Amino acid sequence: MREIVETLVLTILMFVIINLAVQNYDVDGPSMEPSLHNKERIMVDKVSYHLHDPARGDVIVFIAPPDPELNYVKRIIGVPGDVITIQGTVVKVNNTVLQESYVSPSYQGNPYLPIVNKVVPKDSFFVMGDDRKNSSDSRLWGFVPRTNIVGRAALVYWPLNDGNSGFLPDVSGVFAHVPVKAANINNVSSSSPLKDSTFGMDEVIFFAMPGLFLVCSRYRKKR
Repeated sequence: MREIVETLVLTILMFVIINLAVQNYDVDGPSMEPSLHNKERIMVDKVSYHLHDPARGDVIVFIAPPDPELNYVKRIIGVPGDVITIQGTVVKVNNTVLQESYVSPSYQGNPYLPIVNKVVPKDSFFVMGDDRKNSSDSRLWGFVPRTNIVGRAALVYWPLNDGNSGFLPDVSGVFAHVPVKAANINNVSSSSPLKDSTFGMDEVIFFAMPGLFLVCSRYRKKR
């Protein structure tokens, strides 16, 4: 009876932790092609941004500033203090031209007016869709407040095809030569250096916690 109760408690605990840590979303629309396809299902990591700042290159889900009833999925291009310039299809961050491997030539374009030396404010982010011709993003409606961010898109789990299933690719190399901060803005968080997009040990440890807890419990019983 005790083992049954412990198993039920552990199951409930794992369910609660997993639901607090991750959330499932359906991609609606082509704005992140070819990285994410319409109707794909993605798993969003809601915990890692409590451990470190959002980074350039991260694909995030957030409450849409133009319509708080909707959630958008886009890629972070600029973080607080960055200076953004976009002229045609050329994107510059802190006067560094990005060679964006995640933007396919067939989806390249810019239907919006040029942006010149726009500074990303404190606690805000500049985001763009990978489908530059068909994305409603920061080029149109401005910055995403940090409080709007739900979490980071960690992996595609359905359907398992199209060559992009599993964890989203690491694109940190695109931003490797971008200076950390170009503009001086008041009270920019500097508790730790901004780091580029990876699925780091913080997230691995968190997602492993329920399993480790269960293994330790079983080991204690055997002893």
